[in-house]
Formats: sequence, C-alpha cells, structure tokens
Amino acid sequence: MWSKIKLHTTISTKLTLLYTLILFCILLFTGLLTHVGIRYYLFLDAKKDLDISISLVRQSLAAGTSLTPAMLEGNLLMPGVILKVYDEQDGLLWDSAPYDPLNQELPAAEKQDGRSPLLSFFHWLNTDEHYTSEHVFWTDNRVYRLEFIRKTLVEAHFLSVLTRNLVAANILGLGVAVVSGVFISRKILRPIRQIIDTTKNIKINNLGERLDENNCEDELQELARTINRMLHRIQTGVEQQQRFVADASHELRTPITVISGYANMLDRWGKNDLSVLDEGIAAIKSEASQMQHLIEKLLFLARLDQDMHVLKKTPVEMKNLIDEVVQETRLIAPEHQILLCRNDPVVISADPVSLKQLLRIFIENSIKYTPAGGTISITSRAACAHLEISVADTGIGIPAEGQPKVFDRFYRVDKSRSKTTGGAGLGLSIARWIAEQHAGAIHLTSEPGKGTTLTLALPLTPPPEANETG
Repeated sequence: MWSKIKLHTTISTKLTLLYTLILFCILLFTGLLTHVGIRYYLFLDAKKDLDISISLVRQSLAAGTSLTPAMLEGNLLMPGVILKVYDEQDGLLWDSAPYDPLNQELPAAEKQDGRSPLLSFFHWLNTDEHYTSEHVFWTDNRVYRLEFIRKTLVEAHFLSVLTRNLVAANILGLGVAVVSGVFISRKILRPIRQIIDTTKNIKINNLGERLDENNCEDELQELARTINRMLHRIQTGVEQQQRFVADASHELRTPITVISGYANMLDRWGKNDLSVLDEGIAAIKSEASQMQHLIEKLLFLARLDQDMHVLKKTPVEMKNLIDEVVQETRLIAPEHQILLCRNDPVVISADPVSLKQLLRIFIENSIKYTPAGGTISITSRAACAHLEISVADTGIGIPAEGQPKVFDRFYRVDKSRSKTTGGAGLGLSIARWIAEQHAGAIHLTSEPGKGTTLTLALPLTPPPEANETG
C-alpha cells in the first residue's frame, strides 16, 4: 500500500508533507521548551518566596521570639506562603491561613529538605498546585515541626492557558504551513512542469523546439539550458546521420546503376561483341573498385563513431615515412610534378599506418583537383615543439564559402566533376580524425584558381634526456 502511495505522490505533495513535518517538529519542540522553561521559572519564583519565608522565621526564632500565633500575624511570610505548626504528636497547633478553603484541600506535606532544586522541580511537576518544605525547630523546650506551603494554583492556571494557546498556535501554524507549502511548491515546480510539457512535445521530426530559459531561475534555468544543449546535440547528430545515410545511398546508387546497366547490356547483346564486352567489363571493374573504396571508408567511419578503431603509437622517423609517401606518389601520378622541398629528420610518437593514410589523403586530393602538368609540393619542417607537414598544389582551389565544409562527410568542392575526379568526400573527414588522435591540427589555405595548401601540425616527441629528467 505504501509503495502505491509513494508511486502516485507528486513532488509538490512530498515537499509539502516534508516541510509540514519539519515545521511540526520545530513547533512541538519550541512549545515544549517554552512550556517547560516558563514552568521552571515559576517554580524558582515559588521556591524563592518559600526560602525567604523560611529565612525570616528562622531569624525571628533565633532572635528569641516565641513560636506563638501572634508571630504568624507578622510580616514573616511572603504572599502566597502558608505556615502550619505541628507538635511532637503531629497535632496542628497553628495555621496562618485557617479560613482558606484551598488550604484545607492540600494533601499531606512531604519533606523537601535536602532535595536539589531539579528534584524538587520534578516533584512539583507532579503536584502542580503547591510546593512544600518542612523544618523542625527546638524552642521553649519543645519540638515543633513547621510546614511551609507555597500555593501555585495561579501559576498552574496560567500554564494551562499557555498550553492551550500553544496547541492552538501550533495547529494554526500547521494549517498555514500546509496551505503555503502547496502554493509555494506548485509555484517553484511550475518551470519543471513546463519543461515536462515541452519535452513531451519534442519528437524525432520536431527536434528544433527548445525550452524557454527565461521562465526559469537558478538551478532550473541551468537545467533548461543543459536540456537545450542536449537537444541541440541530438538534433545535430540526427541531422548528420540522416545526411550521412542520404549521401551514402546516393554515392552507392551511382555505381550500382552503372554496373546494372552494363550487366544488362552484356546480357542482351554484348557477349558477341568483344569491344563492347571489354568496355563493359572495364566499367564494371572500375565502378566495383570505387564502390569497394567507398564501403571501406564507410566502415572505417562507422568504427570511428563507435570508438572501435584503436591506434598503435610508436616512435616514427618522419623523414623516412615522408620519403616513402613521395616515392609512391611519383609512381602513381607521373603526369604531375611531385616536389619534396624540405624533409627535416624528426621523431614523433604516432601510428605510422594512420599517419601515412592521412598524408595519402592530402596528396590524393591535390592530384584529383590539380590538372595534369601541375605541381604538388611537400614540405616537412620542425618548428618549435611541432612538426609542420604541408602539401601545396596548383589546382583549382576552394571557394571561401566552401572552405569551412571541406572536412564534412560527403562534401566535395567541385560536384560537377565528381565522376572525373572520383572520391566521395570522406577523405578529409578521416584525415581530421587521425590528426585529432595524434593531438594535431589541420590548417587549410586556398585561393580559387591558384591552389590549395593543407598543413598538418603534430607535437614532437621530447628527447630522451627530457624524459629521464621529467
């Protein structure tokens, strides 16, 4: 049953109940403390009157005054104090208030001599109507027992009224706490309800809606701001995924269409025409090769998105690695002039396979967008704590509006020449990821009609002496 109540109880109700319980405990503790404090103060006042009366009677007897009814008529007793005198047989001899009806109803006195004020106080809590103290005196060759009584009926009545008022105040305070708690909790939680209502309306096709941060304050405003950031990241991720799927579908549709077309042509009448057969087989092989490269890049990007691709970094002699890349480029691009302007001998901590892949991506892009006879210059220069590797070409260049997008997936500068240049616009996206995994950065400068320069900055490996001293 309790679990069901907890399940269907709102936060505002829980807060109201919690604050009401806390306030009830505070009021109860304060009321008890007030009641006991005032009660103890009244007890001390009664005890003080009793002690003064006892002291005055002692002084009078010590001065030689006889213990007679005449002595009781003097100003030896404080207001509200009654003195009863008993003989050796506990017979009542004199009473300072013989006609007080309340005096006749008082129970038999108990000895209070030698009790601490605290014990006397707790005893008084039980009687609540009077406080007594008994003393024995030897005078006129006789033993007398004097009983001093301080009536506290007025104080008891005052405490009774005070208790009723405190209880009434506590009940009124709890009522106000419940009403104000419901109002305040609803007002405080209103932004949360707005957040809930807004988030319920956000769907996969409506990710552009955002929470109103101006209606919130303090932590709730930060919560709304955080949710808006999360929605922005989700929207960006969904849009990238949708664009990625659409671009991948488009890129795969073209080679599949070409392959299907040539296959149908060969099946109908190209089997007996060797020239058509050779053309069809060559086209199918070319499109299949491009599709294979595209699928490999897509799988590589999928592994990157899932953090499944792990780099194995080792100390790499960059001079030898760049020499190998330049030699390979001269073999595959004989129609271009490949220049190695500078190649400093440095060592960095890197994954040689990935780093070589990054440089090949740079050079392949330069080859694709540089006409035959153009120049591709490669420079490796150690500067301060970084190694800067630049690949500059004399190609078509990149317009200013397209430069921020060249690292996006499937983006190509010259879409009209996609079939001529090849590629799916995934290379630079992969290159950027490789650079980031090596704590590096890529900088691009380009001017349409004059060429493009891609610069990779990688941190240098500290020398052995620095490692040992560090």
